[in-house]
Amino acid sequence: MITRFDLEKLESSTLAPFAVKSGESQGRQHPEEEHQYRTRFQRDRDRIIHTSAFRRLEYKTQVFVYHEGDYYRTRLTHSLEVAQIARSICKSLQLNEDLAESVALSHDLGHPPFGHTGQDVLNRLMKDHGGFEHNKQSLRIVKLLEKRYPEFDGLNLTWDVLEGICKHTKDEENPITSAEGVKYPSLEAQIADFADGIAYNAHDLDDGITSDLLDLDQLRKVALWKENEDRFDKKYSGLDFKLKKYQVVRSIINELTTDLREATSKNIADHKVTSVDEVRRAPIRIAAFGKEVAEKNKELKKFLHKNMYSHRKVLRMEFKAGLTLDGIFAAYMKMPGLLPESVLKSEAHGTLERRMCDYVSGMTDRYALNEHKNLYSADEED
Repeated sequence: MITRFDLEKLESSTLAPFAVKSGESQGRQHPEEEHQYRTRFQRDRDRIIHTSAFRRLEYKTQVFVYHEGDYYRTRLTHSLEVAQIARSICKSLQLNEDLAESVALSHDLGHPPFGHTGQDVLNRLMKDHGGFEHNKQSLRIVKLLEKRYPEFDGLNLTWDVLEGICKHTKDEENPITSAEGVKYPSLEAQIADFADGIAYNAHDLDDGITSDLLDLDQLRKVALWKENEDRFDKKYSGLDFKLKKYQVVRSIINELTTDLREATSKNIADHKVTSVDEVRRAPIRIAAFGKEVAEKNKELKKFLHKNMYSHRKVLRMEFKAGLTLDGIFAAYMKMPGLLPESVLKSEAHGTLERRMCDYVSGMTDRYALNEHKNLYSADEED
């Protein structure tokens, strides 16, 4: 039977010198007895998957409200796609897949209902109470709000996973991110961050075309789409567009991940990176696209922002989402007794406003819509 020691030995012999080994992890805030056959990062991944916050991602959407179509991506499917891309890249670079997967699966735990609109609304509502940012909220969830163990609050994840969740922010409690001279997170965390962007652009292309929000004539002027579609047009004659769409999106993901792998490998060699510490203290972020592909990806992001995220239908949904969250927050502020008793009694989790924010940000799209209806409609509650 394979034990944790066997897996740690395997990591030491097969992973690159600049990869984070689970046996050399910075540990946890609360010391725990190690597991018999799972590494530290495997335990982190499993803890994340079993959280309430992770399950709720099924009904938190990216761009579309949950009821607009069963085929659109949700935060849950997005997180799974990010994890898959991150693992693939990490395997090819001899990095720690389990660490990257844990970061990928947890990176969206703090997102509120209604996508980025929800974040903007909550940040506005909380401007006099510390604001709201989804990466910080993800940290708050895994360090405090999830209650799974009698010995401590939160999940007690390794510092290495928490480092990846922080992304571009500093966590003063984390001995890694607060260390002098540390500029960037581990390479596994950097790859997970890039995988997030790759998955985001690719599935928004897919959903945008499916929903008729994107004009194909305009899209065919975008280099990443045009070049990959032209390649399939030459290879297949009269290919059904629905099938071709999937192949083009798949090809775009492959182009971005392949370039990321090659450019990152070049940076590792150019900067003579030979350890995890050198990754964190490098003069540049080691994970990167090459210059040409970075420009193409930037063009695609700009196109999606202009033609999809600013589309009338999306803006209309965002307007409704804003009214919903504004209304819920206003009701709770006026009459705190409307909040669940568990929220009112959890004084240790911060001010009333912060606890309200925790509760509202944890809502799914569906729950928020129903809560607003129940608060402001004279009809009987569902």
